[in-house]
Amino acid sequence: MSKQQSGGWRPFLNLIRQTKPPALPLAIALFLSVASTVVGLFVPLFTKDLVNSFSLASLDKGQVAVLTVAFLAQSLAGGLSIYLLNRIGQGVVAGLRDRLWKKLLVLPVSYYDDHQTGETISRMTNDTAVIKGLITDHLTNFFTGAISIVGSVTILLFLDWKMTLLMLTAVPLTILVLKPLGRTMHKISRGMQDETAAFSATLNQVLSEIRLVKASNAEAIEYQNGKRGITNLLSLGIKEGTVHALISPFISLVMMTLLVLILGYGGMRVSSGALTAGDLVAFILYLFQIVIPMSQLSMFVTNLQKTRGATERIITTLEAAEEDLTAGREVTDPHQPITLEHVSFAYKAGEPVLDDVSFTIEPGRVTAIVGPSGSGKTTLFSLIERYYRPTGGTIRLGQDPIDAFSLHSWRSQIGYVSQESPIIAGTIRENICYGMEREVSEEELRRAARMAYADHFIEEMPDQYDTQVGERGVKLSGGQRQRIAIARALLRNPRILMLDEATSSLDSKSEIEVQKALQNLMKGRTTLVIAHRLSTVMDADHIIFLEKGRITGRGTHEELFTTHAMYREFASQQLRIDQQTAAQIQAGKG
Repeated sequence: MSKQQSGGWRPFLNLIRQTKPPALPLAIALFLSVASTVVGLFVPLFTKDLVNSFSLASLDKGQVAVLTVAFLAQSLAGGLSIYLLNRIGQGVVAGLRDRLWKKLLVLPVSYYDDHQTGETISRMTNDTAVIKGLITDHLTNFFTGAISIVGSVTILLFLDWKMTLLMLTAVPLTILVLKPLGRTMHKISRGMQDETAAFSATLNQVLSEIRLVKASNAEAIEYQNGKRGITNLLSLGIKEGTVHALISPFISLVMMTLLVLILGYGGMRVSSGALTAGDLVAFILYLFQIVIPMSQLSMFVTNLQKTRGATERIITTLEAAEEDLTAGREVTDPHQPITLEHVSFAYKAGEPVLDDVSFTIEPGRVTAIVGPSGSGKTTLFSLIERYYRPTGGTIRLGQDPIDAFSLHSWRSQIGYVSQESPIIAGTIRENICYGMEREVSEEELRRAARMAYADHFIEEMPDQYDTQVGERGVKLSGGQRQRIAIARALLRNPRILMLDEATSSLDSKSEIEVQKALQNLMKGRTTLVIAHRLSTVMDADHIIFLEKGRITGRGTHEELFTTHAMYREFASQQLRIDQQTAAQIQAGKG
């Protein structure tokens, strides 16, 4: 854990300070809070005088008026202070969530490899909610309570120092009991936040893949997984309730004991003449102004322990290494060779995925990557996209390492059409225009859809381009999703294309449509294809054969077919599949 995170107060205060709460409203809120508490400190003194000189004849109307005004001013100042602090607190948490959201968007892909989505969402929602609760519900009580306790004790020392010292003997006893309870609450709250994050991750995973759950008859299994999280949260919640159950009655016990002692000892001092009845009444009122804030302070400390856990998690996320999207030069000439020079990469040390890979992707031509599953083809794409940095070697555009260009500029040159064809919840229009930084005209939109061979099925839908596609595009077929992804790439007009060809999982008709769309997309662009189909490989200008992260063959289809045994096996197998597909298409036409 970093030094910053080791203290109780410091990380929390630093986190709040970084959100830059408005200084003037905060100063006004604290001033009103202090003023309200200070006014409250003088009320028992007025009461003392009223008690000592109480009779209808001696009743001072001026004193009553002052007391009434004091009550009203205290209530008004207190209410306004609470409102302002609550508003500032909400603003602070909104600022914190804004920082977190901004951070989450610039964290590298490697961060999300190591953190489940549900856990990350929990940082954004649950942990910030814990901090919001401390600021809006307990921070006001902390300031007013501290002032009330210090002011009341000071006045009581002047009234009767002996009775005050008797009362203060309860302070070390209270600290002795509350300190270990606070440490226990910190451990419980950390466990609660971790378990909440894990439970959120389970919910996110199961609900996002609900079709897989149902198709696999896995409802009972996933119920048990969720039940385990619910039971763990219940156990931690009961432990948290137990600590609260110990704190509240203990504070009540201390208060009642002090009240009995003060009444007993104070009554003796009143009867002996050392203390007036008004002094005793004022003393009891001040006792309430100490004990009630003490209870509020204990709740603040308890919630501070809960907040420490949330703060640590949030700071860990905010301190994670991020991508700088703007550092570097603009890409001025993307129509240059992309060269991989002795590139190696490993997700984990000692487990290389790519080993000493070198080849050139010629501008305006098609380079196909072929090889068995797990040979590192998709990882190669990830390195070119700069989701990861090579652990060895360099990737260049022309003579320049691609790291010399800003991420924003580099990625704007690339169109990536993957196997999964990711679709966001929303309309077809929103999906095709996703990520565009300018206004897209209706003509541009329709042209991209037409070139992607997506216009026919879109225009057959009731709402056409405003049709809702559902979460992850569940209302669309695989071929439709793929063509929308191609339309999105066409609209971006990238100079470099990376195609993780996804036609192998499509039916024959969809495959033909998607292949035609891909041909439109590839025209005049530097293209790197992960090839699953022989037709794609045969049309490629250059073929790279990967095995276990190493290049074992390169050349044209004819060259590799005669010199590379595994490529020949791949091509022969694909040729049989393509012939079967062609026969099926022909039979369908007949």
